[in-house]
Amino acid sequence: MPHQTVKAYNEHEHQTHSYEGVPLEALLREAGVPQGEKLRGAAMTTYIVAEATDGYRVIFALPELDPSFQDSGVLVVYAADGEPLGPKDGPLRLVAPHDKRPARWIRMLTSIRVVTIPR
Repeated sequence: MPHQTVKAYNEHEHQTHSYEGVPLEALLREAGVPQGEKLRGAAMTTYIVAEATDGYRVIFALPELDPSFQDSGVLVVYAADGEPLGPKDGPLRLVAPHDKRPARWIRMLTSIRVVTIPR
């Protein structure tokens, strides 16, 4: 899978970290989720639910994660500052570096579900 590194300010730690991970949109593409020109009609009501070990959940609308709509830069992170994530944050973490607040950053990520609203 392709991977990227992004620097982002962690508001809870009051520090900037270098996060490395796989773009969420690449994982969605690999799973066959509609993207680009195929993202229209009923697919526009699709959303992503990401959940943590403790039950914390957040939602992203599918167009938010599609580079043809915007550059969200959301990563499924496995390392920070060159080191694997520790047990407090990992083994995987979701980082949305362009969100103004880190409320959709998820530590201890356990699942990513794709949900389409039925017609």
